[in-house]
Amino acid sequence: MTLENEKYIRFTSFRRDGTPVATPTWVVTLNDGTYGFWTSSGSGKAKRLAHTSRVTVQPSDARGNPKEGTSPLSATARVVTGPALVEIGAKVRAKYGFMTTLSKFFGAVGGLVKRHRIPYGDVGVVITLEG
Repeated sequence: MTLENEKYIRFTSFRRDGTPVATPTWVVTLNDGTYGFWTSSGSGKAKRLAHTSRVTVQPSDARGNPKEGTSPLSATARVVTGPALVEIGAKVRAKYGFMTTLSKFFGAVGGLVKRHRIPYGDVGVVITLEG
């Protein structure tokens, strides 16, 4: 199973105690056979990746419900910035278009309402499938 044609994946990272935390994310294919998405440096995903690179990924719908007939794939993930983030950002904007603008807008509104603003898309995540 590959993720090239998927719009969303269920990205599962792990807390220090091993508890899995699944989050739906967009996904793009990178040039070196890896996959990526952008997120906030203040997100739980980024914070959990600071402690372990072990993750699972699975094709899903926008709410993170796994697609029927798929199973989780073991992978590793790492947070990136600089040129790698620029590549991910360009590919996300090319694939998702206007949705990126809407997502940023609603993220900003949500941050104002919750009085807890976090940066939008300031780090990338590179996923490497195992096996």
